[in-house]
Amino acid sequence: MIIKNFNADGYRNLSEVKLDLHPRLNVLCGKNAQGKTNILEAIWILSGQRSFRAAKDKELININGDGFTLSLTFNDQRRDLIIDYSLLKSDIKNKRIKLNGVPLKTPSELFGNLGCVVFTPEDLELSKGSPENRRSFIDTSVSQIKKSYRAVTDKYKRILEQRNLQLKQIASSRADSSMLDIWDPQLAQMGAYMTVLRYNYCKKLQLTASSLYEEISMKNEHLNIKYHSTVFDSLDGRNDYKNDLAIEYLDKLRQNRDEDIKAGFTLKGAHRDDVRCYINDMYAKDYASQGQHRSIALILKLAQAYILTDETKDPPCILLDDVLSELDKARQSFVMKKIKGMQVIITCCDEQLIKSSTTDSKLFYIENGRVKEK
Repeated sequence: MIIKNFNADGYRNLSEVKLDLHPRLNVLCGKNAQGKTNILEAIWILSGQRSFRAAKDKELININGDGFTLSLTFNDQRRDLIIDYSLLKSDIKNKRIKLNGVPLKTPSELFGNLGCVVFTPEDLELSKGSPENRRSFIDTSVSQIKKSYRAVTDKYKRILEQRNLQLKQIASSRADSSMLDIWDPQLAQMGAYMTVLRYNYCKKLQLTASSLYEEISMKNEHLNIKYHSTVFDSLDGRNDYKNDLAIEYLDKLRQNRDEDIKAGFTLKGAHRDDVRCYINDMYAKDYASQGQHRSIALILKLAQAYILTDETKDPPCILLDDVLSELDKARQSFVMKKIKGMQVIITCCDEQLIKSSTTDSKLFYIENGRVKEK
């Protein structure tokens, strides 16, 4: 996967940005708050994903502008493709997206075309942060491989919101508990499907990540990754999400109705699951050092890129948002070694940080949302 050029205008503070990118290393250098991360965020959005900064659509438009336009040309080892993406402040709900000139209805239709893996400083907290962050990591990873997956997770969230609203109404005697019979079968079907795909992805993650972690720890430590379900005691060898798993999921919802009504929300389900990491059989969240947590986060992201390469037969573009400055020299070297051969777009404040990595690169300087090639 090689991004050949990228253009942006009116996206956050970006103004008339035109980048002709190197097929290997591209460095976006500049002081803080100049627009470096905005470029990575825009590229990430063009891959079909949501902003990694959890921004609302209106926040993506320059505060003084009427809208933004983005375009990007990339090669997927077979042909060149062009993505055009625009949004008007006056029509905020309607994104105008085209792939090779063909209009798309939603950003998720871009899935499976431009493959990217993004790594931000916040991701360094992946193993010790909230389960929500790890679920989001797994869901993003699965959606890059299974194009229909994001639509299922979105539907699950909508159904869950309706069920939780119903629970609150039942608790205040404004509705009867039988109304849950409308939502529970739907939630069980979606939740069982999500759980199976997450679990199967975690098995691939375990194989790839454990090997990488042994390397970064010089075989002194072993990393184990387990998917923790709040619904199923065991998922080994189980893939029948339409019947077997959906039925068990539905039974669990019905068994927990009284507790859910008291709480006012759904206590168990795919939305409460977790991905747990263990170092030498010790639960990392409780026992790992800061350095070990950072190593785990690096490995999870590298494994994501490796799995995506294996599934699509095309290495993704790696987006590194000021991550190297947060790492010691050993981990910096490890990351650069492991992504060698992939296209990389990296932001940093100090160009000296990466000068020793390779001479096969391009350097761009960003100031006030504008880009100059050095």
